[in-house]
Amino acid sequence: MPNFDDIMNRSFGSGDTPYSQEEIDAALKRQKKLGGTLLENLRELTGRSMKTSFDLEKEIARLNENLKLDFNMNQEALLENAAYAGVLPASETETQDVTAAEAAYPTLKGADAFPSGSVKVSGSAEDFDDVTEKLSGRVFGQNEFIRKLVIAFKRPFVMPEKDGHARNSMYLTGPEDTGKHLALYELADMLFDKKLLTSREIRVIDLSLYANAGADNIFLQDLYTALRSMANILLFENFDACHISYLSYLTELVSTGKCRLSGRYVLQKGQLVNVSNSFASETVSSFSAAGKYLVFVSTKGVSKLADVLGAPFVNALGDICETKALDRESLGKISDVQWAALKEKAENQLGFRLETEEEAFRAFAVSRSERGNGLSGILRFYEELITALADMKLNGSYKRGTAVTLRTEGGRLYADTEGNTVDLFGLLPEGYQGELEAVREEMNNIVGLEKIKRYIFGLEEYYNVQKLRREEGLKTPEVSKHMIFTGNPGTGKTTIARIISRYLKAIGVLSGGQLVEVTRADLVGRYVGHTAPLTNQVLQSAIGGVLFIDEAYSLYRGQDDSFGLEAIDTLVKGIEDNRDNLIVILAGYSDEMAVFLTSNSGLKSRFPNVIEFPDYTGQELLDIAKITAKSKGYKIDEGALLPLLTYFNAVQLLRARTAGNGRLVRNKVEEAILNQSRRLVAEPDGDLSLLISADFDLSDVEG
Repeated sequence: MPNFDDIMNRSFGSGDTPYSQEEIDAALKRQKKLGGTLLENLRELTGRSMKTSFDLEKEIARLNENLKLDFNMNQEALLENAAYAGVLPASETETQDVTAAEAAYPTLKGADAFPSGSVKVSGSAEDFDDVTEKLSGRVFGQNEFIRKLVIAFKRPFVMPEKDGHARNSMYLTGPEDTGKHLALYELADMLFDKKLLTSREIRVIDLSLYANAGADNIFLQDLYTALRSMANILLFENFDACHISYLSYLTELVSTGKCRLSGRYVLQKGQLVNVSNSFASETVSSFSAAGKYLVFVSTKGVSKLADVLGAPFVNALGDICETKALDRESLGKISDVQWAALKEKAENQLGFRLETEEEAFRAFAVSRSERGNGLSGILRFYEELITALADMKLNGSYKRGTAVTLRTEGGRLYADTEGNTVDLFGLLPEGYQGELEAVREEMNNIVGLEKIKRYIFGLEEYYNVQKLRREEGLKTPEVSKHMIFTGNPGTGKTTIARIISRYLKAIGVLSGGQLVEVTRADLVGRYVGHTAPLTNQVLQSAIGGVLFIDEAYSLYRGQDDSFGLEAIDTLVKGIEDNRDNLIVILAGYSDEMAVFLTSNSGLKSRFPNVIEFPDYTGQELLDIAKITAKSKGYKIDEGALLPLLTYFNAVQLLRARTAGNGRLVRNKVEEAILNQSRRLVAEPDGDLSLLISADFDLSDVEG
């Protein structure tokens, strides 16, 4: 292909070009930044009217046409290769291709941003005839959802697309772990194979990343990148966690096919740059959704969608598809597919020929999956099972083709082979190794707190009943799991919070089980605009577990404490956005917590579970002292028990609020260990592990 110098020389003769090389270089830079043709930029820079030969104009036009042709041929070749290999180039390659297209088509840089880079798809509605049946064979228990989902993607092949609009916009909703994402990704693969999509890629935009105002440039850049990508499907997650200032862009995109930009932007090397404070002749004024499927996915109902994005948004959607909770039969079919895949993988990778009594194993797999909430739980079970079999292979000596019989007994899974039996649960990750029993044992070993223990163990019964209701297709009322722990320091609030996080993970209510313990200093910023991001960062770290806020009342220091109030407001929103996989526990003194709940109208309703931690009795503190000494390798002498009991009774009567309860015991035992060390210097034959009455300083009854 001729380059620019060749064209100029051919038109004017070598050395006869009306522009210098410096002027041409400057014009090329200007063209790259602001668009337009090269000749237009040369005229703007030099101010010279040009006696251009007709041949020059024709050659430059021909160059542009060749660039267009080359670009289209390259795209077609890429798509042919992708169809053959089953993959598309990485996003970096797509960006380079689109940038090249922008250079070839400078006129596309004007009013609207480069639309999509997608090649027009071919096909007709008849090409969808077998898709519903095939998809139902991969995603079980969601026949009506699948039927509607396929219709949503077939719709633009039946109804003419509105000029400039998205191919279709849809909302996928339903309970968590019911196959919404799986169905979408499987369908994208099928339609790509049928050449009804030009890409199998689904571009995901997590709207929870834009929870705060002031990040307009980042949001618009990410949206622009997704719209110009080769992906036909844009998937929007967590709409209810997005800041309201960005949702208007999405509403307009769905309703009109475009979203208009309030600021002035230009494209520079594929990046969207705000130029509000400078002059620019070629600016981007809007984005186009042409050629895209816009898919919004959530567990929230349509009413919540309307509350957040408005009725016009819901009315503009082409389709609404809803899954239902998976029943045992559906989970069983999923298990059958996973079992077949497991057998093949075990034989190919491990050399094991798996056998089992299939009905019993199927029932066992389904029961285990229910701990992980449906689809993701059963997939996780089989993933961890192949891991356990791999560990079995690594730890033993097995010939290829060894028969391995899987059997269930007493709620456990065993592998029998060549006269040996392996407890596969012993090889599986921590989640399947009796965590629930360990938590119960730890709870039972805690001194006192009998009422609190009954409440916590009652949670398992409640969630088991709700699970049965879901399986029967009955409504499961949402009950707030957030709690307030009130009581004096040292009464076990943090210890119980840590056990609750592990306990709810073990029974499948929480996905992570971590405890994130914070105070006001971790949530309240030091300057304007710092608090909300700081609080959101803490919330994100706690998702899947328990967020424990000690001395929570310190967040509210009156109506003039704007930073504290901002932290509380952010907490309330974060609690609402993540109520399915986050538990927040507020801890503090009873009176102060009552005042704190008045700081935000949404607090009291979200924290209905108020648990009072009573002060320990003298006898309970003595029992804790024995346990504490034992954990440190010591024993309290019988002669010291009565003086200690008398001391603890007196302290709890006179100054329980400030004495420290359990902390008082720990301090006294550690103090006694130090005193024993001094005593044993003079008594070298003394018992190194015995703490006697003389080792305890009990003179501070009144503080």
